[in-house]
Amino acid sequence: MTDETPPAARAVKARRILIVDDNVDVAEGLREVLEVAGHAATIATDAVEALELAGAVVPDVIISDIELPVMDGYELAVRLRALPQLDHCLFIALTGYGQAHDPRQSHASGFQHHLVKPVDVDQLLRIVTETPQASAPHAR
Repeated sequence: MTDETPPAARAVKARRILIVDDNVDVAEGLREVLEVAGHAATIATDAVEALELAGAVVPDVIISDIELPVMDGYELAVRLRALPQLDHCLFIALTGYGQAHDPRQSHASGFQHHLVKPVDVDQLLRIVTETPQASAPHAR
């Protein structure tokens, strides 16, 4: 008997993931991909909602767009990084910002990874499932 589950659907360790994106279609599609891979995903459509949900969900991974209403993803990452319950959290920027300086700005704000839309799903799943939590220093 062989395992016919696609490799992307075999999560090494299920993670609680907070997706922050004001484009609901993008967020829902991303949640579907992550849940098929065995993770639990919650969506916030703006930074204020993300700050509220982060305390309730206590995610292992936060995947955030940078261009958000009310507060951008850079400021959101700085504020989330200030919460002690998120010390273990892996931060991934998933954005349309792909200029050479954008990854540097993401990392300076506390993101460990900077991915440009449209996302390579296999790369994202590898990062989510294989990156140890709190694996990189982050801004405080």
